[in-house]
Amino acid sequence: MQFVLASQSPARLALLRSAGVDPAVFVSGVDEDAVAASLTDPSPSELVTALATAKAEAVLDQVAAAHPDAVVVACDSMLNIGGRMVGKPGDPDIARRRWAAMAGTSGELLTGHAVVRLDGGTRAKETSGWESTTVRFGTPSVREIDAYVASGEPLGVAGGFTIDGLGGWFVEGLDGGHTSVIGISLPLTRRLLGEVGVSVVDLWRRPGS
Repeated sequence: MQFVLASQSPARLALLRSAGVDPAVFVSGVDEDAVAASLTDPSPSELVTALATAKAEAVLDQVAAAHPDAVVVACDSMLNIGGRMVGKPGDPDIARRRWAAMAGTSGELLTGHAVVRLDGGTRAKETSGWESTTVRFGTPSVREIDAYVASGEPLGVAGGFTIDGLGGWFVEGLDGGHTSVIGISLPLTRRLLGEVGVSVVDLWRRPGS
């Protein structure tokens, strides 16, 4: 059974590897804005779950051809800050404005997960779920925000921050699962894998491998 990560996120990949799994990586290339626009007034949890599901669906044919017996895991994270769902800033000015607004406040980081099991190249089982973690932001100075934005790190990550990189200096604390904030909740993924009949321990690297 091959574990497939439908994501180009280096943070998700590093987290899975540190937890004993070596995934095959398939990048979905899903237009997240188009998926979001196709939904009618989704709740925050429905939005991130729909985005994760779209990413899993996008790679299934490729995965089935390369790994007929596989479990595909896709994730999508967004930050609910002040009642507004935001994803990757993409632009330095947007990242700078977001941090000026987030400083000293709290936001809710939601991560949707979608899991599809393939047996013999055929979709056998699927499930999905989501997790929410409250993030308490510090109050970085203007100089610190400028330096962080200039590093480029916040531009391509949900909410414009990380906890496992430079952004960790500016996060005061978390209420909830920290791995979900990195991009993939290990506890939730374990439960979802169980729902499709896969035990995570069977995916762990063998000693010496």
